[in-house]
Amino acid sequence: MATPAQWLEGARPRTLPAALAPVLVGTGAAAALDGFRLGPALLALVVALSLQVGVNYANDYSDGKRGTDDVRVGPMRLVGSKAATPQQVLIAAMLAFGVAALAGLALAAVSSWWMVAVGAVSILAAWTYTGGPIPYGYRALGEVFVFVFFGLVAVVGTTFGQTRSLDGLAFAAAVPIGLLSVALLVVNNLRDVHGDAAVGKRTLAVLLGEARTRIAYTGLLVVAFACIVAIGVERPWALLALLAVPLAVPPVRTVLSGGRGPVLIGALKGTGQLTLATGVLLGLGLALS
Repeated sequence: MATPAQWLEGARPRTLPAALAPVLVGTGAAAALDGFRLGPALLALVVALSLQVGVNYANDYSDGKRGTDDVRVGPMRLVGSKAATPQQVLIAAMLAFGVAALAGLALAAVSSWWMVAVGAVSILAAWTYTGGPIPYGYRALGEVFVFVFFGLVAVVGTTFGQTRSLDGLAFAAAVPIGLLSVALLVVNNLRDVHGDAAVGKRTLAVLLGEARTRIAYTGLLVVAFACIVAIGVERPWALLALLAVPLAVPPVRTVLSGGRGPVLIGALKGTGQLTLATGVLLGLGLALS
């Protein structure tokens, strides 16, 4: 039986900034549009965090069943390490998705019932990342889905849940946060690139190779902050997010210097901190604009 500490590690808390940041930015955009509502904002936060935990457990289950996690350089996986049975991890994933679904229904009730469809598609995407007969995470499509769901859907959905309207500001603000979330996945897959290649998991990092993946990671961060500068032309307070740029230096240095395996765990942590700090500052800047 896995210990509470192992269950916590299995939830992969270093990835949670990818769920928290878009809600903060979407809420900041709602405030900028004079539509901030605390209740829907909190419900969106519960949905986002529950989905992230759910997808992490679901990945643990699916990869563990396939044997992908039998040899890892990254954080401990529950099924791969035999700390928990596949059935136990599957139940944990379903419980997390259940919490997301309940919070999503409540959010739809106070905003629009169209949100139910969005939530259902989000849960389906979370499961099929590594689950089901055709997992898109094994076909170099993970980055596309992360940008869509942790960028566009999460930010715009959070704003819509509060303002009940679709505004260009929310779409614009979703781009840099989506790119930073993609960078999280890229550095994660760079760490696992050799193990993934050995078991036939064709991530984008496997297809690009190490050298191009390192350049792609750096490019994602550069473009993300360039987008923030563009938003700042119309919403100058959004430039507060540039205060997070120094946090990019350590992970970029690690990635570009050729860090491999466990060394990249620090880069993953640093990218998560960068994503969260950017989300806090960009959300605050939009709220003040």
